[in-house]
Amino acid sequence: MSPPALPEPEVALEWLRQMLLIRRFEERSAQEYSRGKIRGFLHLYIGEEACAAGVIGQLRGDDPIVSHYREHGHALARGLGARAIMAEMFGRESGCSRGRGGSMHLFDASRHFYGGNAIVGGGMPLAAGMALADQLQRRSRVTACFIGDGAVAEGAFHETMNLSSLWKLPVVFACENNLYAMGTALSRHQAQPELWQKAAAYRVRAETVDGMDVLAVAEAARRAVEYARAGEGPYFLELRTYRFRAHSMYDPELYRDRREVEEWKARDPIALFEATLREAGILDEAKGQQLRASVDAEVEDSVAFADAAPLEPLSNLLEGVCAPREGR
Repeated sequence: MSPPALPEPEVALEWLRQMLLIRRFEERSAQEYSRGKIRGFLHLYIGEEACAAGVIGQLRGDDPIVSHYREHGHALARGLGARAIMAEMFGRESGCSRGRGGSMHLFDASRHFYGGNAIVGGGMPLAAGMALADQLQRRSRVTACFIGDGAVAEGAFHETMNLSSLWKLPVVFACENNLYAMGTALSRHQAQPELWQKAAAYRVRAETVDGMDVLAVAEAARRAVEYARAGEGPYFLELRTYRFRAHSMYDPELYRDRREVEEWKARDPIALFEATLREAGILDEAKGQQLRASVDAEVEDSVAFADAAPLEPLSNLLEGVCAPREGR
């Protein structure tokens, strides 16, 4: 099989910019978490950037996206903006969810980004519902649903796969298989570790993809999106990737060998893509430095914005929780 083709130079550089932005934003988030500015849980996406850039790069702006709780990269790739995301993680009113959702519940209906869902597999029925609504209203949209490998053990996975296949829903499931459902290795929680086969059992078109190669991800996602948009039904992509950091900031990471982590880091998706672009004459040292400087400035600006943003006033505590009584 021939290697995936490069897109136009401006598209390729935009994918690289997105991946660099996700990486730097995540690294800065870890620092702000250690400073106590970000509270609660924080699940970093470092190492999986090619999945977000490759899949979302094949979607239209009005195609809905439903994600899991490791969703910062998806939100950035969709264009929610570093300021709105960082402010949300700081718990500020200027955040994309007004500071009420935090790291695991990023949401922006104006950009058709519907979470950030903390329940494992919980976004899958939502994605199927959105795809069903589009099908019934004859809109040519495709819903993209990101899940982790742990989601395939949930009942919601099987129910959603069954109905999506039965009704030929226009939905693409992107399973980011990073080999560890929290701290449990894939071989210890799945009798069938070839996850694409679980989707195929429901007669869903499925394939496995090198999730560390943004070009391979983009090519597979293009096929999947075109298939679903043409009314052929759902598509399942098993993106074999790896998170370089622990499951969350609370995780002591005692369950995997450090040598394994270093072996995967040798296939860093950003470094691999940069090498490809340099070889193709699309990227040189000056462009690379310019991209990194721009990304660094954007992330630093997001931190300053979040730090200065106001908290939601206490008077809003019950807004959206209780219906107001008549006459009040």
